[in-house]
Amino acid sequence: SSGINAEWPLRPGVTAATKLGGSVHAIVAGDSCVEAGNNTAKIPGIEKVFVAESPALKGQIAESVVQVLLDIQSKNNYTHILANGTVFGKNILPRMGAKLDVAPISDIIGVESDSTFVRTIYAGNAIQTVESSDPVKLITVRGTAFEASPADGGSAATENVSSDINNDKSEYIEAKLSKSDRPELASANIVISGGRGLKNGENFEMLYELADKMGAAVGASRAAVDAGYVPSDLQVGQTGKMVAPDLYIAVGISGAIQHLAGMKDSKTIVAINKDAEAPIFQVSDIGLVDDLFKAVPEMIAGIEQQ
Repeated sequence: SSGINAEWPLRPGVTAATKLGGSVHAIVAGDSCVEAGNNTAKIPGIEKVFVAESPALKGQIAESVVQVLLDIQSKNNYTHILANGTVFGKNILPRMGAKLDVAPISDIIGVESDSTFVRTIYAGNAIQTVESSDPVKLITVRGTAFEASPADGGSAATENVSSDINNDKSEYIEAKLSKSDRPELASANIVISGGRGLKNGENFEMLYELADKMGAAVGASRAAVDAGYVPSDLQVGQTGKMVAPDLYIAVGISGAIQHLAGMKDSKTIVAINKDAEAPIFQVSDIGLVDDLFKAVPEMIAGIEQQ
């Protein structure tokens, strides 16, 4: 059986878990997570949802969450424990691995069997098939590689669990979250990303305007983030977010291998760059060799005329 360490949305992880065979349970942990637990119970493929709600789980600090997972694992003896391959999952499973003395398998893109998995290496330029002999497989799942399970249609049983959480190593202080009316970057159908070619943060306003007219999310290359043009939560790439939208528009992005690793699974890639030799054109479906400061305003004007 498989246990999924729940994070909303977790539906691609459910798809990966169902490929392992056996029953699938989900674990939702936090200081206010009853509603998330009820939503998780509606996902087809999940048979049972454990809901761990406690003030000690505020901020979902790894030292606290892992204590809950270990408690549930000791009573259920799961063969596989999965989490999304996001900052959340990458924070939790390594500590869980140390506690169980097993090696986590990170960022899988395929399931060959209950012990054999596919993942990318070298920034996505090579595919690696790994087999684990550990008694418990700890796995993070690349969400863009698996089709998301439906959001409703299931009717899993829910069970409230309580654990004696004793964490004197870390303390949650606060979370500073950026708020936007635009779609969330990792799940948007359209993503417009800007790179160093925009020259400064003010010029990103062009992309925000275009994104608002297209119903798109806005991303950025690491070069743009490192230059201070935009905050790090917009970064797309190997050390940022993995995205696979229906349409990805890269504006002023050269196409470094680290960036391509985070977006090359997009269904349609459009690149705008004045350098005809830019590597981004090697992966793009549509390429426009032009000055972005001319092309983007023309795109905005074209949409307004429709």
